[in-house]
Amino acid sequence: MMEPIEANYVPDGDDWTITIVGRGKTLTATAPGLIAARDRADQLVEELAGNEKNRTVVHRLDGDALEFTTAYLNARLAKPEEPAPATEEKPPATEEPAAETEPPKTAKPTEDEPAQAATSS
Repeated sequence: MMEPIEANYVPDGDDWTITIVGRGKTLTATAPGLIAARDRADQLVEELAGNEKNRTVVHRLDGDALEFTTAYLNARLAKPEEPAPATEEKPPATEEPAAETEPPKTAKPTEDEPAQAATSS
């Protein structure tokens, strides 16, 4: 039976330090966030174990496999933070000078206009 490969994760501020131990070797790396650290651990295990078909990897958070599983699932299942709503900057409203045009030909005359204004061309 093969000896399992151990992947230990230690938080380091916002980053994570990953240490892979197995097959008589130790590999270390850092990654920004637990999900990225888990992906990096897979890469390191691939370096260490190569083409082995039956390999066992035990992932631990500060030496505890259950703690790693809990933290990893929480990170994977957490809803991403919604960005603050973007405020659209509207260009300042400009007042256009009122155009002096004739009313449409189909317009009805107002009380102040003569009746023929609506029918004249």
